[in-house]
Amino acid sequence: MKLENYEKFPTELAILERENIIYPFMIVPIFLTKKEDIKVVKEANSDGKLLFLTTKTQNESVGTIGSILREVELPDGKIKILFQGIAKGTIKEITNDKPLKGIIELSKTPKYNKVEVDALLDTLKNHTLELSKYNPAFPHDLIKVINENNDINRIVDLITSSLKIDKVKAYELFKLNNIEEKLLLLIKYILEEIENLKIKNELAKKVTKSINETNREYFLKQQLQMIQEELGLTNNKNEEIEEYYKKLENLKNKMPENAYKEIKKQIDRLSKMHPEGGEYSTTENYVEWALDIPFGKVSKAKLSVDELQKRLDKDHYGLKKPKERVVDYFAAKELVELRGKEYKGAIICFVGPPGVGKTSLANSIAKSLKRELIRIALGGIDDVSELRGHRRTYIGSMPGRIVQGLINAKSMNPVMVLDEIDKVARHRGDPTSVLLEVLDPEQNSSFRDLYLNFDIDLSKIIFIATANDISQVPAPLRDRLELIFVDSYTPNEKFSIAKKYLIPQEIKKHTLKKTEVSISDGALKMIIDEFTREAGVRNLRKTIAKLMRKSAKEILKEDKKVSITIKNLESYLEKSYGGIEEIDKKDKIGVVNGLAWTTVGGDILKIEAIKIKGKGLLTLTGSLGDVMKESARIALSVVRVLIDEEKVKVPELDSKEPYYKNFDVHIHFPAGATPKDGPSAGIAMVTVLSSIFSNKKIRRDIAMTGEVSLIGDVLPIGGLKEKLIAAFKAKIKTVLIPKKNYEKDLDELPDEVKNGLEIIAVERVEEVLKYSLI
Repeated sequence: MKLENYEKFPTELAILERENIIYPFMIVPIFLTKKEDIKVVKEANSDGKLLFLTTKTQNESVGTIGSILREVELPDGKIKILFQGIAKGTIKEITNDKPLKGIIELSKTPKYNKVEVDALLDTLKNHTLELSKYNPAFPHDLIKVINENNDINRIVDLITSSLKIDKVKAYELFKLNNIEEKLLLLIKYILEEIENLKIKNELAKKVTKSINETNREYFLKQQLQMIQEELGLTNNKNEEIEEYYKKLENLKNKMPENAYKEIKKQIDRLSKMHPEGGEYSTTENYVEWALDIPFGKVSKAKLSVDELQKRLDKDHYGLKKPKERVVDYFAAKELVELRGKEYKGAIICFVGPPGVGKTSLANSIAKSLKRELIRIALGGIDDVSELRGHRRTYIGSMPGRIVQGLINAKSMNPVMVLDEIDKVARHRGDPTSVLLEVLDPEQNSSFRDLYLNFDIDLSKIIFIATANDISQVPAPLRDRLELIFVDSYTPNEKFSIAKKYLIPQEIKKHTLKKTEVSISDGALKMIIDEFTREAGVRNLRKTIAKLMRKSAKEILKEDKKVSITIKNLESYLEKSYGGIEEIDKKDKIGVVNGLAWTTVGGDILKIEAIKIKGKGLLTLTGSLGDVMKESARIALSVVRVLIDEEKVKVPELDSKEPYYKNFDVHIHFPAGATPKDGPSAGIAMVTVLSSIFSNKKIRRDIAMTGEVSLIGDVLPIGGLKEKLIAAFKAKIKTVLIPKKNYEKDLDELPDEVKNGLEIIAVERVEEVLKYSLI
């Protein structure tokens, strides 16, 4: 049927909804199962009316007007019709719902610029030809039809029907009436199709090439395997794979599900690889590492606080406070575990100078708990992979040190010492970010090692950290630690440690007898005071070991008892470095004893000052940091105020300027090669400046520590215990300290030091000058 033989449009037509778009030139079979659709077709076919096919029925919906060429009833109750599209139309109004009818209007093509459209049409034909080259399924007859056809709408519809575009895009293109817009949109879709086909073709070529190479490699490997079998060089690959599967199944109920899946996946991969393949050894290493993890293995010895206390007392002399803190920590842990719960307290961190027994305390804890001790040295680590493991893509990759520690311990609950946590390097990475997770009881139950690629439970490990300077540990990590400070030993404590522990241990280590070597008490005290300078006893042990080696040499030569005394000590040891310097023998102007804290203990810090005729300038030397330089300027300002208020008496001069304006001041801190910083020398600098301006001597037997404010208040400082022990060793009689430190810090001071020093609390610089200037 032709439209010109039909009544005028718009007119009422039966409407049939279909999912796919039917173009006006197409003849397609349609199968009907819905009663409403069958009713619509019956009515249209019986009256010889046209039918309207659309994908939507909203107002202004676009579809195809066409006629039914043939209608066939099928045995299963379906009806098949052959529909011929004639023209494009639009629904103006729905007149009936069942069956669906509506007023249909013919779509009209608006006027267009023929020159522009012809140019677009040429472009479209060129791109369509290009598309046919990339798409083997593109109908080649279509190119001929397009070139011979003059109906632009028909050309567009023909091309659109051959493209693989989704229904939404196809409908958007179908409903457009503006020829220019329609051509531009179609050209865009064709270009997208060409680009997709180019990519697919490239990928197909690469895949084909890869498959060919793989097949060739497989063929060669098969040949190689046959040759190896002929020569008797076959390996036991199958036996190894079976052994891996067996180990995995035995551990299945003890490991997390994601661990089982990952290891099984890698064993499966291994079973499909050739032993000579590049990835075989890498995958085999992974499987062996993973199966070595002691899943489910734990030390079953019960925690006993009494046994811990005995072990600590046996292994360590003194350290009353640290041992008490350790016992309190494990008492809480034991109580929680007795009540059937899991203890999630903070991680212990021993803080103190080198050689005071931080690591040996961890050893004692491990022995008392009957658990393996694993030590991980963190000093200088700057790569996160050292702790979290390397990704398997890297050559030589392996698990991190945490997992390796578990494998070496052969237990999931060892004592793990993270040594020197304050010396983790952070210039190329930040391993402390891993430690945040490892040391957090809320997170470490699912620690993921990058090499293993599955979760490991670290919650059963007893972590113990050690540090010399806790200020170097980042604040978030410091918050997760239970800090236990292990302070310096006094000379008497060192003497007792040497007598009870070091000398017997070194005699045994060198297979000597107690009757063969003796060190007098005087010689031992001389070694402590003059031959070793340290907060702990590490160098003291080395010195005693050196004496044992010298003694062994003499016994081999002369077979006699070796007796070491004060008289012959220097014949066994090199000349002493002098230890902490003792105080001067005379009171002096411009020299004061300050007290300093270092990572290896306390020390006496002498401060010198002189005045030179000048204009009131200040010179500072001695490798000082910014904080100490500022403290020196504050001290000078405080002293100038004291002079102005006549609290510091100065000689009279024939000058209208204030006394201090006639002199330049030079403050020097000896041992210039050693960097110095901090504000705790404030009152010492006030004292030495007051001394040179007033020409008064400073007591030689007094030392002081404290920060000074600009208005003359004495402010508290840190490291008091180390400083007072240093003063005691230097045979200082009187020490001036801030009042706030006096009130809160003296409890931790050994009685030996308390009784050997006169400790005076001061609040104002006037009090400092009263006690120190003569």
